[in-house]
Amino acid sequence: MSEFIFLLPLMSYSCNYSCARLHLLLTAGLVKKSMRVATSIPGDKLVALGTCFGKFTKTQKFRLHVTALDYLAPYAKYKVWVKPGAEQSFLYGNHVLKSGLGRITENTAQYQGVVVYSMADVPLGFGVAAKSTQDCRKVDPMAIVVFHQADVGEYVRHEETLT
Repeated sequence: MSEFIFLLPLMSYSCNYSCARLHLLLTAGLVKKSMRVATSIPGDKLVALGTCFGKFTKTQKFRLHVTALDYLAPYAKYKVWVKPGAEQSFLYGNHVLKSGLGRITENTAQYQGVVVYSMADVPLGFGVAAKSTQDCRKVDPMAIVVFHQADVGEYVRHEETLT
């Protein structure tokens, strides 16, 4: 998660999301009052609590969920804006091509976590930069510049399994 944002501003989020908890390998951000109420519920009976930020895989790597997008996007260090024609392709789970790239934050390194925005500054999802900012300027138009990780289209595609 730290490759996308600075964690300190998130922990002082304006709507009091100042607790992060790990439950069954899921990491959630929640209000302190909700956390105090949830302590009265046995852990094995607790299904979910707060906003799910992501989960740890079996290999102990952290995987962000799209449910954290609204909380992480304002604090993103590296951003990518996609053209209107490429928005739908990204929302269907495809990577961003150079031909669909609108703008990219300066000094974005290769394999750096990025937040993908529409040209109207609406956050669409997460990705990993396949090319650095300098490489994006001289690459072929059909080359992949951002690898897809998660997008808001997952709400529709995986509605029944999204936690």
